[in-house]
Amino acid sequence: MQTQRRIRSFVLRAGRMTPAQERALVELWPSYGVELGDAPLDLEAIFGRRAPRCLEIGFGVGEVIGSLAENHPHIDYLGLEVHRPGVGRLLLRAAQMNLRNLRVIAHDAVEVLKDHIQDDSFDEILVFFPDPWHKKRHHKRRLIDPAFMESVAAKLCRGGVLRLATDWQAYAEQMLAVCNACPRLASLSADGTYVPRPDFRPPTRFERRGARLGHGVWDLAYAKLATSVAATSPTPPQP
Repeated sequence: MQTQRRIRSFVLRAGRMTPAQERALVELWPSYGVELGDAPLDLEAIFGRRAPRCLEIGFGVGEVIGSLAENHPHIDYLGLEVHRPGVGRLLLRAAQMNLRNLRVIAHDAVEVLKDHIQDDSFDEILVFFPDPWHKKRHHKRRLIDPAFMESVAAKLCRGGVLRLATDWQAYAEQMLAVCNACPRLASLSADGTYVPRPDFRPPTRFERRGARLGHGVWDLAYAKLATSVAATSPTPPQP
């Protein structure tokens, strides 16, 4: 009996790689790349210390995670991205700035969370501008769904914060419905909807493109509850 193939939230496209990015994937990967094995990752061993940790899922070309790693050396940052040009670009930035608190995984985030990350591993998880798959027939490919939110919530530490952003209103509404329905998460918005854009997030190229097209931007933020029922809204950890 055949098992049903999982619908992926991304399509690997043959993006244009610069020679520098190609070299980075070969020469810098041993310093910053994380290879996956059969056992869950030992993040303390990977970073060589015990520190607050932040995971960015789908970092694009690394604008956010690169900036955060530069400005918060006391926090360890792990980035997930499947597109090679973006990975190469972040590796170049990491080497240029001699970042010791940044590591990269080039693999499907759904599989990484399911098979390679232990629960209660991160103080913060970022999902900024995932592919909106705006055509109705492609909505099934969207990353943010109930199963994925349960997985993300499991990987957050107690009180840890999940932050999301999109420039597609329909996707923002879907994110809001899915996250508000997750019993492990409590909205950090006073009215359970959207939050102001966080100061630490530099405008990404996706955000700038959306602004040129006249799109708005919707930010969401949630904290992981100690139990499935929230008595009060928890306070997010500070970077």
